[in-house]
Amino acid sequence: MSTTLYIPADAGALSLGAGEVAAAVAAEAARRGASVRIVRNGSRGAYWLEPLVEVVTPAGRHAYGPVKPADVPALFAAGFLSAGAHPLALGLTESIPWFKGQQRLTFERVGIVDPASVEDYLKHGGYQGLARALSLAPGGIVAAITASGLRGRGGAAFPTGIKWKTVLEQPAGQKFVTCNADEGDSGTFSDRMLMEGDPFALIEGMTIAGIAVGASQGYVYLRAEYPHAHAALKAAIAAAYRAGYLGADVAGSGKRFDLEVRLGAGAYICGEETSMLESLEGRRGEVRVRPPLPAIKGLFGQPTIVNNVVTLASVPWILAHGAEAYAGFGMGKSRGTLPIQLAGNIRRGGLIERAFGLTLRELLEDYGGGTASGRPVRAVQV
Repeated sequence: MSTTLYIPADAGALSLGAGEVAAAVAAEAARRGASVRIVRNGSRGAYWLEPLVEVVTPAGRHAYGPVKPADVPALFAAGFLSAGAHPLALGLTESIPWFKGQQRLTFERVGIVDPASVEDYLKHGGYQGLARALSLAPGGIVAAITASGLRGRGGAAFPTGIKWKTVLEQPAGQKFVTCNADEGDSGTFSDRMLMEGDPFALIEGMTIAGIAVGASQGYVYLRAEYPHAHAALKAAIAAAYRAGYLGADVAGSGKRFDLEVRLGAGAYICGEETSMLESLEGRRGEVRVRPPLPAIKGLFGQPTIVNNVVTLASVPWILAHGAEAYAGFGMGKSRGTLPIQLAGNIRRGGLIERAFGLTLRELLEDYGGGTASGRPVRAVQV
């Protein structure tokens, strides 16, 4: 009987040696005659434990980390394929305190699924949001997004429903959905992590957006410095076309939505939405004078949705579980959850997802574990 192992192929995990660990596990299993199936998933975001190796058992996934190639023979000797005891053993992954305290909605499948498998995505609740969207009129989809309180997660926090409603109300025959995946701010990696670990969530979110406003074409504007995210998106888009979730007849609905990835040229300014549109049109990335807004006159002069990765990837959960369920998280005008990236001089760096309302002290001490140097915190860049 084969044992399934999960070893991340996320760029962050790879930089810490996950590729070498996967090769060492495969070689040691072959040497011992053990039957294993290695799934290269995305990182769960606990980069302080990477490379993290998870073993599937009847009780759930058991985690070991951080694993080095030199640790692999001893892990096999300790019986880690059946969750044997070892100094690197962390117990059931879901029981690790760092994960238990989180509220993962947008990132609920990241690190859980095989990012290249439509079947795995469906098995874990994927495309339920699209199914719900297809049962609604376009205005009903937009109303759900508005009621959820979702705001842009790129920094400006503009209400997503208002932006979509503006595009929906334009009479143009051609409209576009664009995803600004030019993640360039220092210390940020949530977009990359999601695209590498659960690309179908972004694809589904963009498809729902297209159906909501009457757009038949979408573009992901991806920074060229993300080759692993590019490969993951291309593979997932191809799989979505094969499975009928993109193209001329989305999920048998008779509605069309096509999606392409376009690479940027490394210009930081293209993180600004109108500069990104200029670049998509083949021109130098420069800020456009507004008005008109992109929602009225955007890509190629047509009404255009411009949202970032996390915003669009939040949409499937909202449609699948309901606007009220999403709005039940957060506080004040900030509804839902937010992925927060901990980086720099911190003991436990990585990504957490929590509802709005968390304090900096909770972030830095409860999740981050304080500074890596042991010195007091003097400044925090948010």
